Amino acid sequence: MPAIERQMQQAAGRPLGGAAFRTFGRIAEAWGLSADEQRTLLGIPSTSTFYKWKKEPPARLAPDLLERFSYLFGIYKALQILLKEPLADQWLRRPNANPLFGGRAPLDRMLTGHVADLYVVRQYLDAERGG
Repeated sequence: MPAIERQMQQAAGRPLGGAAFRTFGRIAEAWGLSADEQRTLLGIPSTSTFYKWKKEPPARLAPDLLERFSYLFGIYKALQILLKEPLADQWLRRPNANPLFGGRAPLDRMLTGHVADLYVVRQYLDAERGG
């Protein structure tokens, strides 16, 4: 089993929910995400569950949700390293000519609901950072 999978499985058993939701809330505010966009990025289809978890986050996170948080936090960090404010927070909504985005905004790709698209954006930004 790859090291990253082991780390995620170990982290999934720890009470990380509160910190993860608080951190994501600050990022969502910086990015100007609507509640629907937040739900989609986190893979939480139920509106009631989303608001319940925002108010009272689960102590333990399912591996899928933990993976999504990890990619989103990495995307945020990479943007902060690569770009100055306010461009760092605006980048996701700007059209991008890179073939990965086909002239659309990176956020459009991220909002497909597939965790793989979060991975692609994270990988792209990490490559831009030289990592």
